[in-house]
Amino acid sequence: QVQLVESGGGSVQAGGSLKLSCVVSGDTYSKICMGWFRQAPGKEREGVARIYIAGGYTFYTDSVDSVKGRFTISQDSAKNTLYLQMNNLNPEDTAVYYCAARAGSDSRGFCIAGTNDFAYWGQGTQVTVSS
Repeated sequence: QVQLVESGGGSVQAGGSLKLSCVVSGDTYSKICMGWFRQAPGKEREGVARIYIAGGYTFYTDSVDSVKGRFTISQDSAKNTLYLQMNNLNPEDTAVYYCAARAGSDSRGFCIAGTNDFAYWGQGTQVTVSS
């Protein structure tokens, strides 16, 4: 079992920045795919960015076009923490943000394929951007 706890959400004005954190605890895995998702009111949950980590190192990252150049996904294996740096936020970024994880030998292929069948999810953190 893997437990995920997000933090760092809040309210900012358009153009501002936030950095989300997701602390990972529980079982440890040498290979893991992790992702950030968001869900705005009345909308379906969408993937934002994902990262493949093996042996503590980052081997792959990807993000959706709407956040490219503004959001950066990263990780610190020493702290068991996943991050999402969000810059130049706009009101369309308002949502509950979730981190997710899928571990195991197939996690690299899963990450690159871009499917969303993650096994573990956090409880979410609210991000609100005002104009």
